[in-house]
Amino acid sequence: MKQGLVASKASLFINHPLLSVNVKGFVLNTRLLVLASTSPYRSELLKRLQIPFTTASPNVDETPLPDETARATSMRLAQEKALAVAAAYPDALIIGSDQVALLDGLQIGKPLNHDNAVRQLRAMRGKTTCFYTALTLLNTRSGHMQTEVAENYVTLRNLDDAEIEGYLLKEQPYHCAGSAKSEGLGIALMSNMSGDDPNALIGLPLILLTDMLRRENVQLF
Repeated sequence: MKQGLVASKASLFINHPLLSVNVKGFVLNTRLLVLASTSPYRSELLKRLQIPFTTASPNVDETPLPDETARATSMRLAQEKALAVAAAYPDALIIGSDQVALLDGLQIGKPLNHDNAVRQLRAMRGKTTCFYTALTLLNTRSGHMQTEVAENYVTLRNLDDAEIEGYLLKEQPYHCAGSAKSEGLGIALMSNMSGDDPNALIGLPLILLTDMLRRENVQLF
Protein backbone atom coordinates (compact mmCIF):
# COMPACT_ATOMS: atom_id res chain seq x y z
CA MET A 1 0.00 0.00 0.00
CA LYS A 2 1.29 3.46 -0.90
CA GLN A 3 2.60 5.70 1.84
CA GLY A 4 -0.12 8.03 3.10
CA LEU A 5 -2.92 5.50 2.76
CA VAL A 6 -4.61 4.09 5.83
CA ALA A 7 -7.09 1.23 5.46
CA SER A 8 -9.71 -0.09 7.83
CA LYS A 9 -12.46 -2.66 7.51
CA ALA A 10 -15.20 -0.03 7.62
CA SER A 11 -13.66 2.51 5.28
CA LEU A 12 -10.54 3.75 3.56
CA PHE A 13 -8.89 7.04 4.41
CA ILE A 14 -6.33 8.92 2.35
CA ASN A 15 -4.11 11.56 3.91
CA HIS A 16 -2.46 13.14 0.87
CA PRO A 17 -4.45 15.49 -1.42
CA LEU A 18 -2.43 14.79 -4.58
CA LEU A 19 -2.26 11.00 -4.66
CA SER A 20 -3.77 9.11 -7.57
CA VAL A 21 -5.93 6.52 -5.87
CA ASN A 22 -7.17 3.22 -7.19
CA VAL A 23 -8.06 1.08 -4.17
CA LYS A 24 -10.36 -1.94 -4.44
CA GLY A 25 -11.82 -0.60 -7.68
CA PHE A 26 -12.45 2.98 -6.57
CA VAL A 27 -10.95 5.85 -8.54
CA LEU A 28 -10.95 9.33 -7.02
CA ASN A 29 -9.36 11.16 -9.97
CA THR A 30 -6.31 12.32 -7.92
CA ARG A 31 -8.52 14.43 -5.63
CA LEU A 32 -9.01 13.88 -1.95
CA LEU A 33 -12.59 13.64 -0.71
CA VAL A 34 -13.05 15.88 2.34
CA LEU A 35 -16.04 15.87 4.69
CA ALA A 36 -16.26 19.40 6.11
CA SER A 37 -17.76 18.20 9.37
CA THR A 38 -16.66 16.69 12.66
CA SER A 39 -20.06 15.02 13.13
CA PRO A 40 -19.60 11.30 13.84
CA TYR A 41 -23.04 10.66 12.34
CA ARG A 42 -22.11 12.18 8.96
CA SER A 43 -18.80 10.35 9.00
CA GLU A 44 -20.50 7.01 9.63
CA LEU A 45 -22.95 7.68 6.81
CA LEU A 46 -20.18 8.57 4.37
CA LYS A 47 -18.35 5.33 5.22
CA ARG A 48 -21.27 3.45 3.68
CA LEU A 49 -20.05 4.52 0.22
CA GLN A 50 -16.71 2.76 0.91
CA ILE A 51 -14.56 5.42 -0.73
CA PRO A 52 -11.53 7.26 0.72
CA PHE A 53 -12.17 10.44 2.69
CA THR A 54 -10.87 12.61 5.48
CA THR A 55 -12.62 15.10 7.75
CA ALA A 56 -12.06 18.77 8.56
CA SER A 57 -13.73 21.19 10.96
CA PRO A 58 -15.40 24.14 9.16
CA ASN A 59 -16.03 26.31 12.26
CA VAL A 60 -19.02 28.11 10.72
CA ASP A 61 -21.52 30.26 12.63
CA GLU A 62 -24.88 28.52 12.11
CA THR A 63 -27.08 31.47 13.12
CA PRO A 64 -29.84 32.11 10.53
CA LEU A 65 -29.84 35.48 8.79
CA PRO A 66 -32.79 37.84 9.30
CA ASP A 67 -35.82 36.86 7.17
CA GLU A 68 -33.93 33.85 5.77
CA THR A 69 -36.06 30.78 4.99
CA ALA A 70 -35.13 27.44 6.52
CA ARG A 71 -34.31 26.00 3.11
CA ALA A 72 -32.10 28.99 2.27
CA THR A 73 -30.33 28.76 5.64
CA SER A 74 -29.49 25.10 5.10
CA MET A 75 -28.13 25.79 1.59
CA ARG A 76 -26.06 28.78 2.66
CA LEU A 77 -24.51 26.93 5.59
CA ALA A 78 -23.72 23.84 3.51
CA GLN A 79 -21.88 26.06 1.04
CA GLU A 80 -20.11 28.04 3.77
CA LYS A 81 -18.89 24.85 5.43
CA ALA A 82 -17.38 23.57 2.19
CA LEU A 83 -15.80 26.94 1.42
CA ALA A 84 -14.43 27.29 4.97
CA VAL A 85 -11.94 24.44 4.47
CA ALA A 86 -11.29 24.96 0.75
CA ALA A 87 -8.04 26.87 1.18
CA ALA A 88 -6.47 23.92 2.99
CA TYR A 89 -7.42 21.51 0.19
CA PRO A 90 -6.69 23.12 -3.20
CA ASP A 91 -7.17 19.89 -5.19
CA ALA A 92 -10.08 18.14 -3.52
CA LEU A 93 -13.78 17.39 -3.53
CA ILE A 94 -15.24 18.90 -0.38
CA ILE A 95 -18.58 17.90 1.13
CA GLY A 96 -20.54 20.44 3.15
CA SER A 97 -23.90 19.66 4.73
CA ASP A 98 -26.34 21.37 7.05
CA GLN A 99 -29.78 20.59 8.43
CA VAL A 100 -32.50 23.01 9.49
CA ALA A 101 -35.93 22.03 10.77
CA LEU A 102 -39.09 24.07 10.20
CA LEU A 103 -42.17 23.92 12.44
CA ASP A 104 -45.14 26.27 12.18
CA GLY A 105 -43.06 28.68 10.10
CA LEU A 106 -40.21 28.85 12.64
CA GLN A 107 -36.71 27.45 12.25
CA ILE A 108 -35.58 24.83 14.74
CA GLY A 109 -31.86 24.27 15.17
CA LYS A 110 -29.74 22.25 17.59
CA PRO A 111 -31.04 22.60 21.16
CA LEU A 112 -27.53 22.37 22.71
CA ASN A 113 -28.96 21.79 26.19
CA HIS A 114 -31.71 19.89 28.01
CA ASP A 115 -34.10 22.78 28.60
CA ASN A 116 -34.09 23.81 24.95
CA ALA A 117 -34.63 20.20 23.87
CA VAL A 118 -37.65 19.92 26.17
CA ARG A 119 -39.13 23.07 24.63
CA GLN A 120 -38.51 21.79 21.10
CA LEU A 121 -40.12 18.40 21.66
CA ARG A 122 -43.11 19.92 23.47
CA ALA A 123 -43.67 22.23 20.49
CA MET A 124 -43.24 19.37 18.00
CA ARG A 125 -45.43 16.72 19.65
CA GLY A 126 -48.47 15.77 17.61
CA LYS A 127 -47.23 17.89 14.69
CA THR A 128 -45.25 17.42 11.48
CA THR A 129 -41.84 19.06 11.15
CA CYS A 130 -39.99 19.53 7.85
CA PHE A 131 -36.26 18.86 7.88
CA TYR A 132 -34.21 20.54 5.14
CA THR A 133 -30.83 18.84 4.70
CA ALA A 134 -28.65 20.72 2.24
CA LEU A 135 -25.63 19.18 0.55
CA THR A 136 -22.75 20.92 -1.22
CA LEU A 137 -19.97 19.28 -3.21
CA LEU A 138 -17.16 21.70 -4.05
CA ASN A 139 -14.43 20.86 -6.55
CA THR A 140 -11.58 23.12 -5.43
CA ARG A 141 -9.58 22.39 -8.56
CA SER A 142 -12.24 23.68 -10.96
CA GLY A 143 -14.26 25.85 -8.58
CA HIS A 144 -17.42 23.98 -9.56
CA MET A 145 -19.92 23.80 -6.69
CA GLN A 146 -23.11 21.75 -6.56
CA THR A 147 -25.77 22.38 -3.93
CA GLU A 148 -29.10 20.59 -3.48
CA VAL A 149 -31.59 20.01 -0.65
CA ALA A 150 -33.33 16.86 0.56
CA GLU A 151 -36.65 17.29 2.37
CA ASN A 152 -37.94 14.94 5.03
CA TYR A 153 -41.12 15.16 7.09
CA VAL A 154 -41.43 13.77 10.62
CA THR A 155 -44.61 13.57 12.70
CA LEU A 156 -44.13 13.10 16.45
CA ARG A 157 -46.49 11.17 18.65
CA ASN A 158 -48.55 13.20 21.11
CA LEU A 159 -45.97 12.65 23.84
CA ASP A 160 -46.52 13.57 27.46
CA ASP A 161 -43.91 15.46 29.46
CA ALA A 162 -42.69 12.34 31.24
CA GLU A 163 -41.99 10.60 27.92
CA ILE A 164 -40.06 13.62 26.65
CA GLU A 165 -37.97 13.78 29.82
CA GLY A 166 -37.35 10.03 29.76
CA TYR A 167 -36.20 10.10 26.17
CA LEU A 168 -33.88 13.07 26.63
CA LEU A 169 -32.26 11.56 29.72
CA LYS A 170 -31.53 8.35 27.82
CA GLU A 171 -30.28 9.69 24.48
CA GLN A 172 -29.33 13.34 25.15
CA PRO A 173 -29.64 14.42 21.48
CA TYR A 174 -28.59 17.99 22.19
CA HIS A 175 -26.57 18.41 18.99
CA CYS A 176 -29.36 17.23 16.67
CA ALA A 177 -31.79 19.61 15.01
CA GLY A 178 -35.22 18.79 16.37
CA SER A 179 -33.86 17.06 19.50
CA ALA A 180 -34.37 13.48 18.30
CA LYS A 181 -32.19 10.85 16.63
CA SER A 182 -34.17 8.85 14.10
CA GLU A 183 -31.28 6.36 13.88
CA GLY A 184 -31.53 5.73 17.64
CA LEU A 185 -34.19 5.72 20.34
CA GLY A 186 -35.72 8.84 18.81
CA ILE A 187 -37.51 6.63 16.29
CA ALA A 188 -39.87 5.68 19.15
CA LEU A 189 -41.04 9.31 19.34
CA MET A 190 -42.19 9.31 15.72
CA SER A 191 -45.53 8.23 14.31
CA ASN A 192 -44.67 8.87 10.66
CA MET A 193 -41.68 9.67 8.44
CA SER A 194 -41.53 10.50 4.75
CA GLY A 195 -39.18 12.23 2.37
CA ASP A 196 -36.42 12.13 -0.21
CA ASP A 197 -33.77 10.10 1.63
CA PRO A 198 -33.82 8.57 5.15
CA ASN A 199 -30.06 9.17 5.38
CA ALA A 200 -30.68 12.89 5.01
CA LEU A 201 -32.65 12.91 8.24
CA ILE A 202 -29.57 11.51 10.04
CA GLY A 203 -27.42 14.24 8.51
CA LEU A 204 -26.07 13.39 5.04
CA PRO A 205 -28.20 12.87 1.89
CA LEU A 206 -26.37 9.92 0.33
CA ILE A 207 -28.65 9.70 -2.72
CA LEU A 208 -27.86 13.31 -3.64
CA LEU A 209 -24.18 12.79 -2.83
CA THR A 210 -23.80 9.80 -5.13
CA ASP A 211 -25.39 11.81 -7.95
CA MET A 212 -22.96 14.68 -7.34
CA LEU A 213 -19.94 12.38 -7.18
CA ARG A 214 -20.93 10.79 -10.47
CA ARG A 215 -21.05 14.25 -12.07
CA GLU A 216 -17.45 14.69 -10.89
CA ASN A 217 -16.58 11.32 -12.54
CA VAL A 218 -15.98 9.51 -9.26
CA GLN A 219 -16.41 5.79 -9.85
CA LEU A 220 -18.32 4.13 -7.03
CA PHE A 221 -18.15 0.58 -8.37
